[in-house]
Amino acid sequence: QVQLVESGGGLVQPGGSLRLACAASGTIVSINAMGWHRQAPGKQRELVAGITSGDSTVYSDIAKGRFTISRDGAKNTVYLQMNNLKPEDTAVYYCNAVRVSTASGTNDYWGQGTQVTVSS
Repeated sequence: QVQLVESGGGLVQPGGSLRLACAASGTIVSINAMGWHRQAPGKQRELVAGITSGDSTVYSDIAKGRFTISRDGAKNTVYLQMNNLKPEDTAVYYCNAVRVSTASGTNDYWGQGTQVTVSS
């Protein structure tokens, strides 16, 4: 069984920074890609950023220039550095892992989410 555990969310003032982390645990052979999505109240979940096992990255328009995704392959951990946060960044941030290979097969997984609130 694979689990994704997010950390680093919280309350921050506009203009501030947060660093989210997501660690994948279990009998993992490989992970093709990991990413961050977010969902604000009343809105659909949307992609924030993703990174592949080869360190190729993709950013949504909401993240370009302010957020940076990175990973530690040895720890199966992905990070999201968020700078210059705005109230509209308030959302639950979800980590996902794509095409995770284990002895049982290959599946995608999601974390439980971490709340980010940007408010003065």
